Amino acid sequence: MMHSFIPPERYFPYLTWTEIQQMQDKDNTVIIQPIGAIEQHGPHLPIAVDSTISLGVLGKALSKLPSNIPAYSLPCLYYGKSNEHDGFPGTITLSATTLLLVIREMADSIYRAGFRKLVLMNSHGGQPQIMEIAARDIHQQYPDFAVFPMFTWRVPNIAAELLTQEELEYGIHAGDAETSIMLCLLPEQVKMERAVKEYPSGLPQDSLLTMEGKLPFAWLTKELSKTGVMGDATVASKEKGESLLESVSDGWVQLIQDIYQFCQPMSR
Repeated sequence: MMHSFIPPERYFPYLTWTEIQQMQDKDNTVIIQPIGAIEQHGPHLPIAVDSTISLGVLGKALSKLPSNIPAYSLPCLYYGKSNEHDGFPGTITLSATTLLLVIREMADSIYRAGFRKLVLMNSHGGQPQIMEIAARDIHQQYPDFAVFPMFTWRVPNIAAELLTQEELEYGIHAGDAETSIMLCLLPEQVKMERAVKEYPSGLPQDSLLTMEGKLPFAWLTKELSKTGVMGDATVASKEKGESLLESVSDGWVQLIQDIYQFCQPMSR
């Protein structure tokens, strides 16, 4: 079905144009654009991981959301900026310029339809900066349009209780968390017999420079990992994935409610 994990009554493309035209309280209706990627995730996971996580988390959150909160999911934007995974077959990437244009033009359409709250729900670690640039530019063009550049995993959740400290710091791709949640969402597509443990190699020692964080350096996955994995996928489990999915989706329920109630700050 087109709606995938999204509850059908919350799936924007299932509405008619007359239903959209007659919709009440468009100023506060929350329109959510799931954004993922099609990129390598090691030898054990499908290349649709980030897109699956966006849809799985959002679908779970929307199923829990009180019915009096108007919120709808747009179709997932499956392709993202994934050029850090260049060299691994199957990765499909857009340029930053193309992705920015797609988001901007999608937002134009949502604005013309009368909506004034748009969430960019991104699940790919290689493109949060693009979401932030797009959101700022869209809001500058339409000052009455509230745009929220969000990363799926940044809502309050229990990952710190389930993952090791090493995994929390270095397990950024196809490791324990992503593999566990995929065992929950698409178990038949996970090949656990191929799961590996590989953390980034050759990182600067005794240096202010880090792979991610406040003082990062540019890197490509093939420079840091032979398998494309950065983390420990061998310890993943469906049970852990179910706990993560419940926790992250609970965070998104609260976030959507906060966005529904949000008023754009204005100086007086």
